[in-house]
Amino acid sequence: MSHITSREIRLISHPTGIPTPANFSLAQTELEPLQDGQVLVRNLYMSVDPYMRGRMNSGKSYVPPFELGKPMNGGAVGEVVESRADQFKPGDAVSSSYGWREYLIAKPQELHPVSRDLQPLSVYLAALGMTGMTAWAGLNLVDVKAGDVIFISGAAGAVGSVAGQLAKLRGCQVIGSAGSAEKVKFLLKDCGFDMAFDYKSRPVIPVIEQLNLAVPDGIDVYFDNVGGEMLEASLSALRLHGRIIACGGISGYNAKTPQPGPPNLFNMTTKRLTMKGLIVGDWLSHQGEFEQEVGGYFRAGKLKNKETVVTGIDKAVGAFIGLFEGKNIGKMIVKFD
Repeated sequence: MSHITSREIRLISHPTGIPTPANFSLAQTELEPLQDGQVLVRNLYMSVDPYMRGRMNSGKSYVPPFELGKPMNGGAVGEVVESRADQFKPGDAVSSSYGWREYLIAKPQELHPVSRDLQPLSVYLAALGMTGMTAWAGLNLVDVKAGDVIFISGAAGAVGSVAGQLAKLRGCQVIGSAGSAEKVKFLLKDCGFDMAFDYKSRPVIPVIEQLNLAVPDGIDVYFDNVGGEMLEASLSALRLHGRIIACGGISGYNAKTPQPGPPNLFNMTTKRLTMKGLIVGDWLSHQGEFEQEVGGYFRAGKLKNKETVVTGIDKAVGAFIGLFEGKNIGKMIVKFD
């Protein structure tokens, strides 16, 4: 292997509130020579995701925090450049957790082979990647079934847009909230949602009023990607024995102090609701089942994959920050030059 210089993004300080470019650096590193049993991969696409914000704090969480001064990681898809392991050969397409860098050296067990038959390969970071699997796992977590009325917050995002499409394929009535008229149009026209509303519309209409207008008889399931006002409204709209998929809470990820809980949380008791937390890592043993079912939908044209793509590792930080500014429709992807 000739000497390869790779650019990588490092976290250099813990953000306070919304991250800024000053919290990151773009550095160059020279890769070590390839050893027996190792694989050299050139990344083609990488993922930026809201959950990464929690990893930028110093405290313990369900996933280890990023180390200051070290390259960050996250989902990526690339191609094998050189291999000294029998499991892979040059030209193979693979996914890994080594994003935020142009090149990587990995052991075979750290790579997951993906098929070039499906294009673009970035779909393995979106509808057929961890975000798509999160949507699929969430629906299975609370047994979403035909006839259910489901409300999805952050519905035009990577997880929400797939969750809504999968729920429709199960025979559900699907309602979504999003942050612009363009996103609402995307949900109705491209994703097949039955109803959708813009929670940022002017004049501002409270979420509970828009939800009651969309489904006056209430909902059976709430897929929570947002928390805050969306969760509070859903607690009021849920019917008896309703279920909540607690997937994310992006509205509070950049809060400088802990946010107070919904004042109507006692609805959990009076309505005998079920609320389950979702960590997609718990479902990795079901990845083959997910790929077979959801990959089948994608191949058959029943599931659409929407991406917002920026080009260049130097644009990765801006793409990440853009998640908290509502700049993405579907999955935010960084394509390498």
